[in-house]
Amino acid sequence: MSAGQPPISRQPAISAPNPVQRWFYRAFNTGVLQKSRLAWVDYLRGIAILLVVYRHVLLGIQNSGLLLPPSYLNANIMFFSFRMPLFFILSGIFISGSIAKKSLGRIIFIKFENLLYPYIIWSIIQITIQIAANHWTNAQRSAIDYTYILYQPKQLDQFWYLPALFNSTVIYLLTKTKLKLHGWMQILLGLILYFLSPFCRSVTMMSDWMEFYLFFAIGDTISSWFFRENVQAFLKNRYTLPCLLPVFIATQLYYLHLYNSSPDHDVNLGLFLIIALIGCLTMCALAYRLQDWNILRFLRVLGYHSLYIYVMHVIAAAFVRVILTKVFGIHQPVALLFIGIALAATIPVIIYNLFIVDKPLWFLFTLERKKPNRTPGTPNDAAPSGTPDKSIPAGIKVAVPEKL
Repeated sequence: MSAGQPPISRQPAISAPNPVQRWFYRAFNTGVLQKSRLAWVDYLRGIAILLVVYRHVLLGIQNSGLLLPPSYLNANIMFFSFRMPLFFILSGIFISGSIAKKSLGRIIFIKFENLLYPYIIWSIIQITIQIAANHWTNAQRSAIDYTYILYQPKQLDQFWYLPALFNSTVIYLLTKTKLKLHGWMQILLGLILYFLSPFCRSVTMMSDWMEFYLFFAIGDTISSWFFRENVQAFLKNRYTLPCLLPVFIATQLYYLHLYNSSPDHDVNLGLFLIIALIGCLTMCALAYRLQDWNILRFLRVLGYHSLYIYVMHVIAAAFVRVILTKVFGIHQPVALLFIGIALAATIPVIIYNLFIVDKPLWFLFTLERKKPNRTPGTPNDAAPSGTPDKSIPAGIKVAVPEKL
């Protein structure tokens, strides 16, 4: 080096991801964390799907004859009060954005492919596995259970939600675009259906969507102001969640009291509605806090893959429970619960990313094979083709979310 020249700066070489890192990136599609997305949506979906997994792992342990502490059973009861309404409200919030960008026929086709098609395919798969593994599982299935797919989805473990959301979406689209029902008219229709739903419980393909149509309508109705800067500021305010938490806890305990004091565990629908909305608002504030703190990012990964976890987690949970009890001799209920939740939530994500998306098993979630759009083994893998639409409703001014 000649005199007077500055020394050459030697930057340390950036090592390429090793095989384990590449596998992890691919298996969990962690590139989603680097995308410009509404992170709070994925946080909300992640919270909701984790509570769904909690419920079904817990029920599997209970049905196998093992006793869990009462606190875990009570938590499951309380989570029920807002878990599924949250999914429907979230779906309703983004429906107007879809209407503004796509034709009615196209939206219905997308919803069929994303919801009803996986429902049919995976309910058949799960029933078949449960019949074949009858000696190892808690579900006493027979050939008659296949007929439940058409009219009684509530008998098929977790699957009732998919046709309920599909039916709610399609009927809402038709009433909004053809009958021109908007705002309070949709809320009124939702209330009528909500209070009539118990009379149709003999056919849950009807009662399920009737019960939750109201929450879908609430989601779309609030979307006109939800994304406004002042509302977003309220949700992001660091004092919002602490103020809501005491109300949330009180209403959850009240719901638990109502549930346990009723002979048939049938909580008054009016009270359930109020408690559910308080729970959904609190979870929304929590999601915004998590987004601001940028912590527990695994919830975003789970939320991004919530559909795939939803359809596969019961199979995964049963498999994990059988292996832990029969092979490893683990019979401690709490250990089975937490190990089961962790694996039942992550195994479907791994299966989807390694064996289904852009792979020969693509037909398990879509009607036609999508063009490969991911670079294997990199942290910037593209989103699964079945990811629900997260468009912001047209005409709404919203603060642009930070790059993630």
